[in-house]
Amino acid sequence: MNSCRRIAFCDFKHGLSAAFSRGKPPTNRRRCPEAAPPLSRGHASAADKPATGSHAGGKPRLRAIDLAQKVQREKAPRPPAAAAAAAEPSPSRQQKRVTELKRLSLQLQGVHPNVLAKHLHRGVLYQDQDVVVINKPLGVPVRDDSGATSISSVLPVLSKMMDGLKIKSDSQLFPCLKLEKETTGAFLLARSEKVVEHILNLHRNNQVQRTYWVITVGVPVPAEGVIDIPVIEREVTGPRPHFKMALSPVYRMNDTGDGVTKVRANRQAHPAATKYRVLDSSCGCSLVELQPLTGEKHQMRVHMALALTCPILGDHKYSHSNKLAPQKLPDRVLVRLGLEQSKIRHLPLHVHARHLMLPGPSGADISVSCALPKYFIQTLNQLQLTLPDGKD
Repeated sequence: MNSCRRIAFCDFKHGLSAAFSRGKPPTNRRRCPEAAPPLSRGHASAADKPATGSHAGGKPRLRAIDLAQKVQREKAPRPPAAAAAAAEPSPSRQQKRVTELKRLSLQLQGVHPNVLAKHLHRGVLYQDQDVVVINKPLGVPVRDDSGATSISSVLPVLSKMMDGLKIKSDSQLFPCLKLEKETTGAFLLARSEKVVEHILNLHRNNQVQRTYWVITVGVPVPAEGVIDIPVIEREVTGPRPHFKMALSPVYRMNDTGDGVTKVRANRQAHPAATKYRVLDSSCGCSLVELQPLTGEKHQMRVHMALALTCPILGDHKYSHSNKLAPQKLPDRVLVRLGLEQSKIRHLPLHVHARHLMLPGPSGADISVSCALPKYFIQTLNQLQLTLPDGKD
């Protein structure tokens, strides 16, 4: 009976101690032998502390070393992701070069005008008191209404650089003939509007000779000739509607198949003629020299892709007649280039303005040649295409 009273009394004191004690517990307290010693806040005995790093409530206590190990486990790559990364093939050297070339061409369109003007200044091929010929880089448009950096937008800065950066310089530069955004090579500029009109008159009279080098997918047959087929702009319907140039022939095969019959010409069609000559062929591709005899939009690309069925390498617009999709290359060409078909959309257009010749004001002809860009030369080497003797 007395033992029960002592236990009850100790339990009662233990409850009071847990509820009201705020300071140090008294040192001369009489302990009950059957009851656990009372605990005050922050003074638990070593015997009562959890042995496994847990709080009194049963929750595990997070130590510093445990936290560090947890962070390391979260940072470590998971095995499935690592296996997937290892299984994915790394891009080839050629694929990296094509992607880098695309990135650099986009950067050129967003650089400060002074930077592009300085680049063009280093690439001046010819200059006199009337005209200037520069080496146009890949991916930079001649004109751009969207606000991106273009050749025309930096011509005021380029003219001052060519005039020695004089503050009171009145020199100007004007673009004369068209050159597509993805085309590289010799580009003609005039120093006055009067010279522009003179050059345009020479061009209309076929006195301005422009020669292009292109790489085609396929070998043109015959190896030399003139394509004289009008072109017309048409709308292509489908999931991605767009406009592109197309052929508008004035002749068709007769019913017997042994001759041609002239048909009525479309009023919206434009006469277009292109002279071509195969310089070399290998691996199912060709190095072709083109000379446009007219100046219609995309006429060389349309004539090569649709008339000769040998589209220009990197021409993603005219490689398909009824849709807009990346160019489809044969397997042996992909192997030679070290590219994958899924990444072919980054392949640039291989059209280079190689040579420019026109009558000069003094009577002597102006003849300017432009060296091939590095990416063009590398593609020639990979396809085992050789340049004519005496060329770069």
